[in-house]
This record gives sequence, structure tokens and C-alpha cells, in this order.
Amino acid sequence: MKKTLLTVAVIGALGLTSNAFAYEKGDWLVRAGLTTVAPDASSSNILVGGADFALGGATVGGVDVDNNTQLGLNIAYFFTDNINVEVLAATPFSHDIDILGGAAELGSTKHLPPTVTVNYYFADPSAKFQPYAGVGLNYTIFFDEEFNDGTVGVIEDAAEATVSDLDLDASFGWSFQVGADYEVSEGIYINGSVRYIDIETEASFKVNGADLGSVETVEINPWVYTLSVGYKF
Repeated sequence: MKKTLLTVAVIGALGLTSNAFAYEKGDWLVRAGLTTVAPDASSSNILVGGADFALGGATVGGVDVDNNTQLGLNIAYFFTDNINVEVLAATPFSHDIDILGGAAELGSTKHLPPTVTVNYYFADPSAKFQPYAGVGLNYTIFFDEEFNDGTVGVIEDAAEATVSDLDLDASFGWSFQVGADYEVSEGIYINGSVRYIDIETEASFKVNGADLGSVETVEINPWVYTLSVGYKF
């Protein structure tokens, strides 16, 4: 009898342990950590009045965008034991905008990249290690765009032109990600993920007060790396 009771107790304990590590329909998962946006940028040439912009007789070319790291936040809701919908947010990312090849700094911008992703978890819901992959939609908003004072001075001296009012259009595109959660304690996870986001914008600016300047295509297309801590409730 004692052995039977002991066996039942052990099985019950194992069952409770398994359920404690389960993702289940209706669960919420909140994460916070560091997110790095690393653009894989390319662009068409800088245009003024429809022609390639040149300094000293040489075409300036296109633009590039540098990396930035900020606080990344996301929240996910499980519609089934293996599928969730996740919303990515972050504190504003700030990027320098350079002439392609790093010849000079042109200016800077900030952006917010809210992204909604549907993820599929491949492991048994009771497993501690939970790899997943997902696809989603991104909407990127640019703000605080401005030219670098030093670059403006060079352009004014060399081209006898005043540039101002830099503006970047908002972007709407696909996103893809892979990642994994690992439960280190009941309901507490460490997470790592990699995303690719399709971000494409158009830049415009004024030359001597007129709407003459543009970069028709700026493909930012960043890889986004996140390391975070999550809590399930």
C-alpha cells in the first residue's frame, strides 16, 4: 500500500512538473531586453532636380544607415499550445545617415518599428527549450530627420546650395524571424531571436528652399537581433 501511494505521489509530482513548463492556449508572454537593428542598406543615388547630385565633379552616390541598439519590448498571446501572436515594440532607434561607402555623414533619423508576428513553436508544449519561427508585418515610422551641420556646410561651400527639411516616408513590409525560449525557472524565460524586416523608404529634401532633392529608394532591410528575459502568466 505504501509503495502504491509513493508511486502515485511520484507520478503526480512529475505531472505537475510537466504542466509547470507548458505553454498553453491562453498564456501571455512578456519579454524585455536589448534589441540591435543592423541595416543591410542600399539606395539609389541622391538626386537634385532629377539629376545625380555631384560635388567637385564627382557623383555623390547613395546613402547608408548605421546600427543602433535599444530596449526591446514584446508581448505574445498563445491562441493554441503551439501558436502565438507577438507584438514587437522598442524605445526609438537612432541612426546616422551616411554617404554610401562612409565618405561623409549626411544626417540622422529616429524610427519606431512596430511589428506583429505569428509564431509557430516546434517543440512539445511541456519542453523547457522552445524553438520557433514566424512571419509578420512591420510598419516603420521615421521622425526627427535632420541634416548634419558639417555636411550642410560642405554642400553650401562646394555646390552653393542650401539643403534643409530632410524627410523619410513611412514603410510597410514583411518580417521573418527565428528564435527560442528557454525556461530557467517556473514561468521565467531567456529568449534569443533574429528577425529580417523589409523596410524601404523614400527620402526628400529642399534645395535653396525648393522641393528639388530626393533619394527615390532607400532599402534599409535590417537584421534585428534580440536577447531578452520573459515572464509567462
